[in-house]
Amino acid sequence: MNKTALHNAHINLGAKMVNFSDWEMPISYTSLIEEHHAVRNGAGIFDVSHMSVFDFNGGDQVAFFERIFANDIKKISNDNKAIYGALLNEKGGILDDLIIYHAGDKFRLVSNCSTREQNRQWYEKHAVEFGVEVVERSDMGILAIQGPDAFNKILSIKEMNPQVKNLPSFGCMFDGDKLYARTGYTGEDGLELIVPSRDISQLWDQALSLGCVPIGLGARDTLRLEAGLNLYGNDMTIDNHPYESNLGWTIDMTDQNRQFIGKEALLSIDQTKSQKIVGIILRDKGVLRAGYEINHDRGKGLVLSGSYSPTLQSSIGLARVDQGYPKHGKVMIRNKVLNIDFVSPRFLERGKISK
Repeated sequence: MNKTALHNAHINLGAKMVNFSDWEMPISYTSLIEEHHAVRNGAGIFDVSHMSVFDFNGGDQVAFFERIFANDIKKISNDNKAIYGALLNEKGGILDDLIIYHAGDKFRLVSNCSTREQNRQWYEKHAVEFGVEVVERSDMGILAIQGPDAFNKILSIKEMNPQVKNLPSFGCMFDGDKLYARTGYTGEDGLELIVPSRDISQLWDQALSLGCVPIGLGARDTLRLEAGLNLYGNDMTIDNHPYESNLGWTIDMTDQNRQFIGKEALLSIDQTKSQKIVGIILRDKGVLRAGYEINHDRGKGLVLSGSYSPTLQSSIGLARVDQGYPKHGKVMIRNKVLNIDFVSPRFLERGKISK
């Protein structure tokens, strides 16, 4: 079982540990609901060092990313910014979703832990053509500090570069080998700190002393669900293409000469007939879970992710459904037909309930 550099710190805080893709990770420290509200109302800190980090050396890195990445890397190749998008196979299936960061003359990439080996082999396979060296940074860890009070805490950390306060959304900057990015997975403002593992304990301890609340994977999931953010393996897999996974906005075909992997397959898809991911709210007593079947007047669907929402105080979920869905539908839970409303998958905007 893999462990992050903060494993002992989690144990000392009384965290409940679970197996998450062969990593022993904290699912909660106190309670999911308390930790969820701590992020929505203040500042929470997450150890997400199980994520995969890759750096790249030499060659034509822009051309390499133009080939393997469905979004267009040129959008950030001259800026200190991050870009989100999908890694596709030749059939247009989603191998993974990831963020690529560019600052100065460096690219850094972060993707999911469950796809680490698959992705590394994919990068290395296609990097050869462009003379790019792929460097897996297993010596790095990641902290995420998120919430409306996150930046007040972040700027009080002694080692923190004060220039982070000037970063726009999805802006990033290197400070030596450390990378600071205004990105996150909660729907709140904050910073992700991708730093050498040797530095992570000191940053963690300082953040806790400043009032950041440690947050486990349980609240991380409810926070991302309220924000309408996909989870790879639940809301999209290799068997799904971006248009049926609410990732059409990350597919950039502006440059007709750019032949990224999966492009031809995507061009053959009739988007008007693709299913799409929507938000659902359960209007009867119960809890939405992955795999529950949905029916509406014009088709069917399936719950992908579901949980109780501490903010909405309702059971919510993400579901892939046939197009033409009305405002209301039905879900089958334990042989009972219950009522659901179809809504925007982004239930919250910066912690506020979407209208």
